[in-house]
Amino acid sequence: MSTPTFDQLLEAGCHFGHLKRKWNPAMAPYIFMERNGIHIIDLYKTAAKLDEAANALKAIAKQGKKVLFVATKKQAKQVVADKAASINMPYVIERWPGGMLTNFPTIRKAVKKMTAIDKMTKDGTFDNLSKREKLQITRQRAKLEKTLGSIADLNRLPSALFVVDVLKEHIAVAEANRLGIPVFAMVDTNSNPNDVDFVIPANDDASKSIELVLDTLCAAMAEGLEERKVEKVDAPEAAAETEAAPRRERRRVSRAKAEAAPEAAEAPAAEAPAAEAPAAE
Repeated sequence: MSTPTFDQLLEAGCHFGHLKRKWNPAMAPYIFMERNGIHIIDLYKTAAKLDEAANALKAIAKQGKKVLFVATKKQAKQVVADKAASINMPYVIERWPGGMLTNFPTIRKAVKKMTAIDKMTKDGTFDNLSKREKLQITRQRAKLEKTLGSIADLNRLPSALFVVDVLKEHIAVAEANRLGIPVFAMVDTNSNPNDVDFVIPANDDASKSIELVLDTLCAAMAEGLEERKVEKVDAPEAAAETEAAPRRERRRVSRAKAEAAPEAAEAPAAEAPAAEAPAAE
């Protein structure tokens, strides 16, 4: 896992903040200076915070837990969808369905409904319906697929939330805070970092900046998943090794005893002639 260098962050435009009049004073620790009425983000702090977030996400992925990626803004949609899909994580790039975390059972019902429609299509029940019913169900399926298709594999609440724009996704952040789910987010100079557990101060409007941050985080998570696989493979071998060790120890002890027995028998026999010799004198 490699953290982007200062030059890479600079080239991606991660340092560009918002206009001075739009700033949030809570972001003051992460602002380096003001240039032409625009705030410039301190990239050294960005690199440090990005590294911290990457390590935390790697640990979550290593435990086999899910991280939900949220980005409904135009510049981030496709990037987030591609990166999250590459590491098999759920994501939301269309409208955030209100109550998706706080009212999770209802969302699961909608996902199950989508699965039921798919089952109908496969087993031939769908073909027996009238033309009007078919059309209604097809439309309903398309609508569900658009909003919930990417979270179909999410069987329980995610262990963490990654958000690209805290202001735009304020409902998602509020829901996560209410449930105590840690929030990782790219925070620009106009946003409030106090609701975010792992702040990554960076430009959340440029697609290059978003891509660079996501590349780093997804690479870290991929590493975590890889380590998990390796541990799973090694675990049975280690268990077998642990079982074999006492067996080997028992064999070694019994062999040592067997070797010691003849030696013990020979020792008294050797002492007996030695004792007889002085008596004869």
